[in-house]
Amino acid sequence: MRNTCCWIVTTMCAAPMFLTVSFAGAPDLNAQPQLSLRAAIHVHSTMSTGTSSLESLARRAEQQQLDVLILSENFTLRYDYGLHPFDGFLAYRVTFPSVIDFGIQRFLDEVRAVQQRHPGLIIIPGVEVAPHYYWTGSLLHGDLTMHNAQRNLLVIGLQLADDYKSLPARGNSASFVWNWHSLANGLPLLLLIPVVALVKTQWRKNRTGSMPGSRFRSVLAATLVIICSGLLINAWPIRMPAYGSHQGGHGFKPYQALIDNAIERGALVFWSMTEARDFSQHSFGPLGKVTIKTEPHPEALILTQHYTGFGGLYQEARQVIVPGGLWDQVLALSLPPHQKRPPILIGEVAFHGTTDAGKDLDRVYTVIHSSERTAQGVLAALKDGRTYAVARGDQGVLLHLENFQVSSQGNVAGVGDTLNRTRSGDLLIRVGVSTVDDKPHQARLRVIRSGEIIKEVEGKTPLRIELVDSETKQGAWQQYRLEVMGASGELLTNPIYVAPLPRSSQNTIQRPLHTIEKAIRT
Repeated sequence: MRNTCCWIVTTMCAAPMFLTVSFAGAPDLNAQPQLSLRAAIHVHSTMSTGTSSLESLARRAEQQQLDVLILSENFTLRYDYGLHPFDGFLAYRVTFPSVIDFGIQRFLDEVRAVQQRHPGLIIIPGVEVAPHYYWTGSLLHGDLTMHNAQRNLLVIGLQLADDYKSLPARGNSASFVWNWHSLANGLPLLLLIPVVALVKTQWRKNRTGSMPGSRFRSVLAATLVIICSGLLINAWPIRMPAYGSHQGGHGFKPYQALIDNAIERGALVFWSMTEARDFSQHSFGPLGKVTIKTEPHPEALILTQHYTGFGGLYQEARQVIVPGGLWDQVLALSLPPHQKRPPILIGEVAFHGTTDAGKDLDRVYTVIHSSERTAQGVLAALKDGRTYAVARGDQGVLLHLENFQVSSQGNVAGVGDTLNRTRSGDLLIRVGVSTVDDKPHQARLRVIRSGEIIKEVEGKTPLRIELVDSETKQGAWQQYRLEVMGASGELLTNPIYVAPLPRSSQNTIQRPLHTIEKAIRT
């Protein structure tokens, strides 16, 4: 049992207008009841590149007391390299297991079948999509390089096969378009012209009874038909991706096209592991080596829009989420007057199988505060950012968020919510963090307001604080989030937003610190 006795210790902080108080986290009577659902996000099964069937993944998720399994099966893993501008039919192709090859409808049917056998687990279909890759260099010079094959987006929640077929991505022929390159793909049809000429000549010779060379003409015509058919099959479906594989100047246009398409059809779209690096080289004997690489691309969070969020917690070093970093900058650009949806943070487990060292379904997960235990409730909570992400530490410990609230004059807001104040005054921030094993572990907790660390506490869990913020800007949007790190693991929350006061209610006079201390003591 945790110690539930309240005790108050007042300490002066570096910023003179803050007060820190340790507290026991009394229940909030104003909060709406919510379910805390543990979700493994970004999971692969044998339907794409995973090593476990969806059935076995469902059983493992239940054993680990997970509530939600959100799949991110590879949508398409079809790669080709051809001789430009005839790369439609003079091309070499490589494929790996993916939903496109498994079958989209078969994929959706399998998800529904496993869901029926595991009614206590919420299974949500999703795919991992790399909309575009491109080539530079050449085999002849030994510097042939494929770029951005792992610049991925997670598309979550689509339920209809037609919606998947529309996703614009290389390898998804259903999304290809007609363009001038399609004409090049049809060039093998020109081989049929001499075939027709040979057939007509042979027909005339047969009528006149002159037969010399007939066998040669027949063999030549048949050979040309076979070559034409082979080239056309290799170039099928004749249509081409909107962005070619020899064109690297498109920037983030292919990714924005995917985001817009998926969002329009009701999906949630997340940038996946934007700071991860992928690099490999493959030898082709005397032809030399082919390099495959994807550079970190955190700038995607700035250079694209309308996406739901991004993977901010996964098993690699990350800078996007540091206080004042790119995420805080994007959040500032999303709030009014910009009128954009703030991107939310999720944890990505990127699970392919237990054979990967240090990987398991519950190694990284996202806690979702949902009003109902349904797929619709989970997706709605994800979209609104009512979530926080957790990763196991070196000791295998998992942090637990007991409480994180911002309140003012009786109004209370939690993670993903917006606090609307009716009159000027200080904000009270309450935080409680413990561990799942209920034991003391070293951790560092930071309260971050609009990119600025306003309070940092180090010690053994449980860590519980109250913070009176009298320096908040009354006439501007503010956002508060938590960062907890240490051997006990890592925990990152989505923000709590505080709306500006109406001009008529703004009060620029701040109460001195001794007044705040007196108010709390009494």
